[in-house]
Amino acid sequence: MQEFTPQWVKTFVLNFFQNKREKKDIKFSNREKVNISPFKSFITIEGEGADNTIIQYGDTAQTIGPNGKPLGTFGSATFAVNSPYFQAKNITFKNTTPVPPPGAIGKQAVAFRISADTAAFVGCKFLGAQDTLYDHLGRHYYKDCYIEGSVDFIFGNGLSFFEGCHLHAIAQVTGAVTAQGRSSMLEDTGFSFVNCKVTGSGALYLGRAWGPFSRVIFAYTYMDNIIIPKGWHNWGDPLREMTVFYGQYKCSGPGASFAGRVSWCRELTEQEAKPFISLSFIDGSEWIKF
Repeated sequence: MQEFTPQWVKTFVLNFFQNKREKKDIKFSNREKVNISPFKSFITIEGEGADNTIIQYGDTAQTIGPNGKPLGTFGSATFAVNSPYFQAKNITFKNTTPVPPPGAIGKQAVAFRISADTAAFVGCKFLGAQDTLYDHLGRHYYKDCYIEGSVDFIFGNGLSFFEGCHLHAIAQVTGAVTAQGRSSMLEDTGFSFVNCKVTGSGALYLGRAWGPFSRVIFAYTYMDNIIIPKGWHNWGDPLREMTVFYGQYKCSGPGASFAGRVSWCRELTEQEAKPFISLSFIDGSEWIKF
């Protein structure tokens, strides 16, 4: 196994030949920011286990960038991907910013941002606090991943399937797993969590309606007793209660009881759940090849 210097990841992705398929095995703990351009497709990076291969940085939305202005949530990402057919296996992506106090401004701190189609992640960890995983846009597959954060720690407007993932909250008071940003009924986006588990600290919403047509489904998922009985939050806009799509199907654990859930979420039937609980949700048979 080759050992790479702390500059390796940045050098590799910046110099990668356009559309050339290549795989690299990496082993290191690296304090570095990485941004893969839209013209560098078919990149696969694989570590020697998520506990051994760590890419970390500590920017927030209020960090001042090279242009003298705050980076914003989008620019705070430790690792950002803007090209299709990206794969990551057995790696940790981390934003080292600590959990902000309730009501803090500008503390969004993204560990990973995916802003492209057809990306897959296997055995990865995404560690942060507020806004850990920015599932910005495109179709994505997360398999056996660990995702940790406090508020809206999986957010964006992607069409994404999470299978066998562990979602762990580190909220000090109140937090939320998701903030899905679907803005129109014409958009084919949403998050589906199948055979996952939700654990952690604080009082947790399953999701907040960042977009007025936000869509999130949990199926066959274990929920610990940290889940707020209402389950879902309307982002302070009662009109969104008429347009969001929030559902549960055959979930388990003390936090999974449908009693007490808001009236505008759904306990799905088998037929209603079917489109969301397989890889067909993201057209996976067309592009997932491993």
